[in-house]
Amino acid sequence: MGNTFGHLFRITTFGESHGGGVGVVIDGCPPRLEISEEEIQFELDRRRPGQSKITTPRKEDDRCEILSGVFEGLTLGTPISILVRNKDQRSQDYDEMAVKYRPSHADATYDAKYGIRNYQGGGRSSARETIGRVAAGAIAKKILRQVAGVEIIAYVKRIKDLEGVIDPETVTLDQVESNIVRCPDWETAERMIDLIEQYRNQGDSLGGVVECVARRVPRGLGMPVFDKLEADLAKAVMSLPATKGFEIGSGFAGTLMSGSEHNDEFYTDDQGNIRTVTNRSGGVQGGISNGENILIRIAFKPTATIRKEQKTVTREGDAVTLAAKGRHDPCVLPRAVPMVEAMMALVLCDHLLRQQGQCSLF
Repeated sequence: MGNTFGHLFRITTFGESHGGGVGVVIDGCPPRLEISEEEIQFELDRRRPGQSKITTPRKEDDRCEILSGVFEGLTLGTPISILVRNKDQRSQDYDEMAVKYRPSHADATYDAKYGIRNYQGGGRSSARETIGRVAAGAIAKKILRQVAGVEIIAYVKRIKDLEGVIDPETVTLDQVESNIVRCPDWETAERMIDLIEQYRNQGDSLGGVVECVARRVPRGLGMPVFDKLEADLAKAVMSLPATKGFEIGSGFAGTLMSGSEHNDEFYTDDQGNIRTVTNRSGGVQGGISNGENILIRIAFKPTATIRKEQKTVTREGDAVTLAAKGRHDPCVLPRAVPMVEAMMALVLCDHLLRQQGQCSLF
C-alpha cells in the first residue's frame, strides 16, 4: 500500500515516528556483498536529529541493527532487515494535534483517507520514516561504487533567496560536510546559517533547494517509456517529505532557450568514448543514461510545523488557532541531503540490476 519502492532492488519501510522504532526490509540485494552496521551508521549519522544548532533538538542516536540477511559480514541474497529504535519521544507535545489540524501537514488528509491516524509526531508522514531509505541507500551506494565506480553527492544549493555557487563536476563529500548547513560554498553557508537561526528564533521556518550529482553512471540505465530514468528519479525524490519540485539538467531554465541553444552536441573523446559537449540533458536522454553526470535539483518547502500561531480547524470543523509544540527542524535542507543521495542510489542500483538482467544475457 505505497510502502514499497523499486523492482529488482526493492525496499519496504516500516514504523512510526513515536512508535517502537522504524526501519526497512531490503529485498533483491545481491549475495556476497561486504556490508557492516558501521557503513550504514555513517549515512544515518548524517540525517539524525540533534546534530547541530540549526536542526531539531530531538536526541536520537539512531543506532541501526541488522536483524537478517547478513552473515559474517556478507549479504546472503535474502531479505535484509534493519531496525532503528525510537528512544527520545515526547508524545505529550502532540496532544493538541489529536483534534487540531496543523496547516500544510498531513493531518487532515490522513483522516480523510484512513479515518484514523497516529497524531504523535506525524506517524508515517514524519521524516523519521526516511531512516529506512537512508539505511537502504547506504547499501545501494556501495553496490554502485563497487560495480561501476558511481559517486553520488548532494548538497544544499539554496535556502530561501540565498544560493551557493557550487561546481557539481568537482564538489566533494568533505566540502559538503565541512559546515552544518551542508552548502560547500562557505561564504553563502555562513549567511544561510544566520538566516535559519533568525527564522527559528521567530518560531518560523525556511525552504530551499538540494542539488544532487551522480558521477560515472554507466550508459544504458533506464527504460524508454514509463520507467524512464528521470521519471523514476522524480518519483523517488518527490516521495520524500516536504518536497515540492523536481528538475533534471537544465530544468525549467531550458524553457528559455531555443533548440539550437539547448541541444547537447556529441563528440568522441581521446579514449574513443561518445560524449556530449554540454550536459543540459542532465545525463539522461530518451529516459536512458548517456554516461554524463546525472544532475537533479529538488525543492523543499518550509517546515510545516512552526511555533507561530496560525488559524486552523478541529476534526469537527470548528475554527481554532494553533501554535505547534514539539521539536522540529527550522529548515529541513541540511538533513535532507543524505535522503536525496539515498533515493538517487536506490533508483540507479535498481536500474543497474535491471540492465544486467535484460541486456547482459547475450
